[in-house]
Amino acid sequence: MNFELLKKLNEQTKEMTSFELLSFLINQKSEDLAFATSLGAEDQVITEIIALANPSTRIFVLDTGRLFPETYDLIESTKSRYKINIEIFFPNTESVENMVNKKGINLFYNSFEDRKLCCSIRKVEPLKRALKNVKIWITGLRNEHSENRAKTSRIEWDNANGLIKVNPLIDWNEKDVWDYINKKNIPFNPLYKKGFKSIGCQPCTRAVNVDENQRDGRWWWENIENKECGLHER
Repeated sequence: MNFELLKKLNEQTKEMTSFELLSFLINQKSEDLAFATSLGAEDQVITEIIALANPSTRIFVLDTGRLFPETYDLIESTKSRYKINIEIFFPNTESVENMVNKKGINLFYNSFEDRKLCCSIRKVEPLKRALKNVKIWITGLRNEHSENRAKTSRIEWDNANGLIKVNPLIDWNEKDVWDYINKKNIPFNPLYKKGFKSIGCQPCTRAVNVDENQRDGRWWWENIENKECGLHER
């Protein structure tokens, strides 16, 4: 663990706003960082800030092969709007073929173990490739997302990937996010207008009622409290 860099970053940025933090990282650590976007509302806010500060900053998305058509459209409209490149990382073809041929195309409905296997192959392994040689991983995590993410810090060490994870919007609430999107006219996924609060793979995501938590729309058939795909396991 790089305690020295982690401690230094915390000391340098503890009084900074989310915008100041991102600007600092882009200006001081651009060669060491990458932003992983899922094209969610929070990620679109971060993309806007990064694109205005330095459009050459590395941004990537994990294409699981099961995303919504609206998400693919948003990738293209975001690239066009900000004149940026968004790298695409796909899962290993052989691993997906073996999994599907052995367990079925929609294996994730069968058991928790099969769902985690699918997430591991389609998301976790590609993430590790995307983060190779990266020292600082920027994410759109917010404490409000779930009980598990309520314990997340703005700057922390990620044991699974051996790097520093920065969550600049960690203390933003949903209103903060949408106020900023509306103010800046930031492009967002139209599924949000159809009752979706969290958007992942198409077979594993559904719209929710107004009084439901946004994570209730992910893997809704599972009876577990902390629903994660493995990218942000604590």
